[in-house]
Amino acid sequence: MKRTPYVRAAVSVVLLAAGPVAAATSASASAHATRTATAATAATAARADTDAQGAAAAALKKYPGYVESLDQDGAVWHVNVVGKNGKSNSEVLVSSSGAATRANQDTDQDAGEYKTLIAAKVGAAKAMKAALAAQPGKVRSLDWDDENDNGVADHWSVQIKSANGATRDVGIDATTGKVVPADSGDDSGDDGGDNG
Repeated sequence: MKRTPYVRAAVSVVLLAAGPVAAATSASASAHATRTATAATAATAARADTDAQGAAAAALKKYPGYVESLDQDGAVWHVNVVGKNGKSNSEVLVSSSGAATRANQDTDQDAGEYKTLIAAKVGAAKAMKAALAAQPGKVRSLDWDDENDNGVADHWSVQIKSANGATRDVGIDATTGKVVPADSGDDSGDDGGDNG
Protein backbone atom coordinates (compact mmCIF):
# COMPACT_ATOMS: atom_id res chain seq x y z
CA MET A 1 0.00 0.00 0.00
CA LYS A 2 2.97 2.25 -0.26
CA ARG A 3 1.90 3.13 -3.81
CA THR A 4 -0.88 5.45 -2.66
CA PRO A 5 1.46 8.32 -1.58
CA TYR A 6 3.32 8.00 -4.90
CA VAL A 7 0.08 8.13 -6.88
CA ARG A 8 -1.11 11.16 -4.93
CA ALA A 9 2.24 12.87 -5.51
CA ALA A 10 2.11 12.11 -9.24
CA VAL A 11 -1.45 13.46 -9.51
CA SER A 12 -0.39 16.60 -7.64
CA VAL A 13 2.54 17.15 -10.03
CA VAL A 14 0.25 16.73 -13.05
CA LEU A 15 -2.29 19.18 -11.63
CA LEU A 16 0.38 21.72 -10.77
CA ALA A 17 1.90 21.42 -14.25
CA ALA A 18 -1.52 21.74 -15.91
CA GLY A 19 -2.35 24.90 -13.96
CA PRO A 20 -0.09 27.24 -15.99
CA VAL A 21 -1.13 25.55 -19.23
CA ALA A 22 -4.80 26.05 -18.38
CA ALA A 23 -4.12 29.66 -17.39
CA ALA A 24 -2.21 30.26 -20.64
CA THR A 25 -4.99 28.65 -22.63
CA SER A 26 -7.54 30.84 -20.86
CA ALA A 27 -5.46 33.98 -21.49
CA SER A 28 -5.03 33.02 -25.14
CA ALA A 29 -8.77 32.48 -25.53
CA SER A 30 -9.45 35.85 -23.89
CA ALA A 31 -7.00 37.63 -26.21
CA HIS A 32 -8.58 35.91 -29.23
CA ALA A 33 -12.06 37.00 -28.10
CA THR A 34 -10.83 40.60 -27.73
CA ARG A 35 -9.26 40.54 -31.23
CA THR A 36 -12.44 39.06 -32.70
CA ALA A 37 -14.61 41.74 -31.03
CA THR A 38 -12.28 44.50 -32.26
CA ALA A 39 -12.34 43.11 -35.82
CA ALA A 40 -16.14 42.88 -35.71
CA THR A 41 -16.39 46.50 -34.57
CA ALA A 42 -14.05 47.61 -37.37
CA ALA A 43 -16.05 45.63 -39.94
CA THR A 44 -19.28 47.23 -38.72
CA ALA A 45 -17.71 50.68 -38.98
CA ALA A 46 -16.47 49.90 -42.51
CA ARG A 47 -20.00 48.93 -43.57
CA ALA A 48 -21.44 52.25 -42.43
CA ASP A 49 -23.21 53.84 -45.37
CA THR A 50 -21.52 56.83 -46.93
CA ASP A 51 -23.97 59.70 -47.36
CA ALA A 52 -24.13 62.05 -50.36
CA GLN A 53 -21.83 64.60 -48.76
CA GLY A 54 -19.24 61.89 -48.00
CA ALA A 55 -19.53 60.52 -51.53
CA ALA A 56 -18.93 63.97 -53.04
CA ALA A 57 -15.88 64.52 -50.81
CA ALA A 58 -14.44 61.07 -51.66
CA ALA A 59 -14.96 61.67 -55.39
CA LEU A 60 -13.22 65.06 -55.25
CA LYS A 61 -10.32 63.55 -53.35
CA LYS A 62 -9.93 60.93 -56.11
CA TYR A 63 -10.48 63.40 -58.94
CA PRO A 64 -10.18 67.10 -57.99
CA GLY A 65 -12.57 69.49 -59.66
CA TYR A 66 -16.26 70.37 -59.38
CA VAL A 67 -19.14 68.00 -58.63
CA GLU A 68 -21.72 68.31 -61.41
CA SER A 69 -24.12 65.62 -60.23
CA LEU A 70 -24.46 62.62 -57.99
CA ASP A 71 -26.99 59.89 -57.36
CA GLN A 72 -27.16 56.63 -55.51
CA ASP A 73 -27.69 53.26 -57.15
CA GLY A 74 -28.01 50.64 -54.44
CA ALA A 75 -24.92 50.91 -52.24
CA VAL A 76 -22.89 52.82 -54.85
CA TRP A 77 -22.82 56.57 -55.48
CA HIS A 78 -22.24 57.77 -59.05
CA VAL A 79 -20.55 61.17 -58.91
CA ASN A 80 -19.84 63.23 -62.05
CA VAL A 81 -16.81 65.46 -61.52
CA VAL A 82 -15.73 68.17 -63.96
CA GLY A 83 -11.97 68.72 -63.95
CA LYS A 84 -10.58 72.03 -62.68
CA ASN A 85 -9.81 73.13 -66.25
CA GLY A 86 -13.35 72.35 -67.44
CA LYS A 87 -12.04 70.17 -70.27
CA SER A 88 -12.57 66.79 -68.64
CA ASN A 89 -15.45 64.99 -67.00
CA SER A 90 -15.11 61.83 -64.90
CA GLU A 91 -17.62 59.46 -63.42
CA VAL A 92 -16.40 58.40 -59.99
CA LEU A 93 -17.99 55.45 -58.19
CA VAL A 94 -18.04 55.65 -54.39
CA SER A 95 -18.86 52.54 -52.36
CA SER A 96 -20.83 52.50 -49.11
CA SER A 97 -17.50 52.38 -47.25
CA GLY A 98 -16.33 55.57 -48.99
CA ALA A 99 -13.84 53.95 -51.39
CA ALA A 100 -13.70 55.86 -54.69
CA THR A 101 -12.76 54.55 -58.13
CA ARG A 102 -12.89 56.32 -61.47
CA ALA A 103 -15.28 54.51 -63.82
CA ASN A 104 -14.61 56.52 -66.96
CA GLN A 105 -13.23 59.85 -68.11
CA ASP A 106 -13.87 62.12 -71.08
CA THR A 107 -10.97 64.53 -71.69
CA ASP A 108 -12.12 66.34 -74.83
CA GLN A 109 -14.91 68.47 -73.36
CA ASP A 110 -15.62 72.04 -74.46
CA ALA A 111 -14.44 74.16 -71.49
CA GLY A 112 -17.28 76.61 -72.19
CA GLU A 113 -19.85 73.91 -71.41
CA TYR A 114 -18.95 73.98 -67.72
CA LYS A 115 -18.18 77.70 -67.41
CA THR A 116 -21.21 78.49 -65.24
CA LEU A 117 -20.61 75.48 -62.95
CA ILE A 118 -16.99 76.47 -62.36
CA ALA A 119 -17.97 80.10 -61.72
CA ALA A 120 -20.83 79.25 -59.31
CA LYS A 121 -20.47 80.79 -55.86
CA VAL A 122 -22.42 77.91 -54.32
CA GLY A 123 -20.88 74.52 -55.04
CA ALA A 124 -22.36 71.08 -54.52
CA ALA A 125 -21.43 70.77 -50.83
CA LYS A 126 -23.00 74.13 -49.92
CA ALA A 127 -26.06 73.34 -52.04
CA MET A 128 -26.65 70.05 -50.20
CA LYS A 129 -26.24 71.78 -46.84
CA ALA A 130 -28.73 74.51 -47.79
CA ALA A 131 -31.23 71.97 -49.15
CA LEU A 132 -31.05 69.91 -45.94
CA ALA A 133 -31.62 73.06 -43.88
CA ALA A 134 -34.79 73.71 -45.90
CA GLN A 135 -35.95 70.08 -46.01
CA PRO A 136 -34.51 67.71 -43.37
CA GLY A 137 -33.73 64.17 -44.50
CA LYS A 138 -31.06 62.50 -46.63
CA VAL A 139 -29.77 63.71 -49.97
CA ARG A 140 -30.54 61.12 -52.67
CA SER A 141 -29.37 63.03 -55.73
CA LEU A 142 -27.97 66.37 -56.85
CA ASP A 143 -27.88 67.91 -60.33
CA TRP A 144 -26.46 71.14 -61.73
CA ASP A 145 -29.02 73.04 -63.81
CA ASP A 146 -27.93 76.02 -65.90
CA GLU A 147 -30.67 75.85 -68.52
CA ASN A 148 -32.61 78.76 -66.96
CA ASP A 149 -35.97 77.03 -67.34
CA ASN A 150 -38.97 79.22 -66.46
CA GLY A 151 -36.73 82.17 -65.68
CA VAL A 152 -34.94 80.40 -62.82
CA ALA A 153 -31.25 81.30 -62.65
CA ASP A 154 -28.46 78.73 -62.46
CA HIS A 155 -29.26 76.41 -59.59
CA TRP A 156 -28.82 73.01 -58.02
CA SER A 157 -31.65 70.51 -57.92
CA VAL A 158 -31.31 68.44 -54.75
CA GLN A 159 -33.57 65.47 -54.07
CA ILE A 160 -34.15 64.87 -50.35
CA LYS A 161 -35.74 61.78 -48.84
CA SER A 162 -37.42 62.61 -45.54
CA ALA A 163 -37.81 60.37 -42.50
CA ASN A 164 -41.36 59.45 -43.56
CA GLY A 165 -40.08 58.18 -46.94
CA ALA A 166 -41.38 61.05 -49.09
CA THR A 167 -38.96 62.66 -51.52
CA ARG A 168 -38.85 66.32 -52.47
CA ASP A 169 -36.79 68.29 -54.94
CA VAL A 170 -35.26 71.43 -53.48
CA GLY A 171 -33.79 74.06 -55.78
CA ILE A 172 -30.79 76.03 -54.48
CA ASP A 173 -29.67 79.24 -56.23
CA ALA A 174 -26.04 78.92 -57.36
CA THR A 175 -25.26 82.52 -56.42
CA THR A 176 -27.15 83.14 -53.19
CA GLY A 177 -27.58 79.64 -51.74
CA LYS A 178 -31.28 80.34 -51.19
CA VAL A 179 -34.18 78.05 -52.04
CA VAL A 180 -35.66 78.64 -55.50
CA PRO A 181 -38.56 76.97 -57.30
CA ALA A 182 -37.80 73.43 -58.42
CA ASP A 183 -39.85 70.46 -59.47
CA SER A 184 -41.34 70.38 -56.02
CA GLY A 185 -44.09 68.39 -54.48
CA ASP A 186 -44.23 64.94 -53.04
CA ASP A 187 -42.37 62.58 -55.32
CA SER A 188 -42.99 59.56 -53.12
CA GLY A 189 -43.12 57.39 -56.22
CA ASP A 190 -39.47 56.67 -55.53
CA ASP A 191 -37.62 55.09 -58.44
CA GLY A 192 -36.29 52.34 -56.18
CA GLY A 193 -32.71 53.10 -57.16
CA ASP A 194 -31.56 53.71 -53.63
CA ASN A 195 -31.22 51.53 -50.62
CA GLY A 196 -32.60 53.51 -47.87
